[in-house]
Amino acid sequence: MWSRSLSLLRAPLRHSITQKAQITDKPAKHHISAGEQVFVMTVMFLTILGPSGWILAHLEDYKKRP
Repeated sequence: MWSRSLSLLRAPLRHSITQKAQITDKPAKHHISAGEQVFVMTVMFLTILGPSGWILAHLEDYKKRP
């Protein structure tokens, strides 16, 4: 019984095809200016760390809630 289960689990692994990554060494098609890079990094920073910073800044208020 166990050998049949194992063979059923191994079957998809034998026939799986992995694709190679499309890696090229060409220069970028579109040049991004330093201002655009700063803007994007700032938006990402605020999007990811903003909510957690808000929670940590108001942690005492959340502790006082019933």
